[in-house]
Amino acid sequence: MIGISRQVGDAPIRERWRWAEPSVWTGRMLTALEEGVKGGIWFSLMDKVYSGKNLKAAWEKVKANKGAAGIDRQGIEAFQANEGKYLEERQESLRVNRYEAMPVKRVWIPKLGSKEKRSLGIPSVKDRIVQIALRNALEPIFDNIFAEQSYGFRPGRGCKDALR
Repeated sequence: MIGISRQVGDAPIRERWRWAEPSVWTGRMLTALEEGVKGGIWFSLMDKVYSGKNLKAAWEKVKANKGAAGIDRQGIEAFQANEGKYLEERQESLRVNRYEAMPVKRVWIPKLGSKEKRSLGIPSVKDRIVQIALRNALEPIFDNIFAEQSYGFRPGRGCKDALR
């Protein structure tokens, strides 16, 4: 069995994929990501999305971002007061395929240097957790197939990298 210390090029797998959520992406999965999966199709990703560890990691990211409350008016502090209960509810609704996202709260913010305003959509805290949990499971798969010279909206890459 090939483990986490397997080397391709000059860096171990875990180092190359350090941005991938470790509660989802184990060493074995990262190896499969690089070497390819049978038939080129990933199976059983939904269980990775609703795993307790992934939802908890997603919640920690949402909490660290300190965003505003969504349409349900439940902010970070209110969610945190019952986080165990709310995370279990998200996990169960995703597990039994009954999850439904709430409408997005629309707010208007001023454009810099203009009298115009632009709209901003604010999902509920609960929905942001699910969005990040989904991203945690899917982003490495898609990032792995993007062109090497692609820099837009990719982890660990930015405008300055593209310019270099």
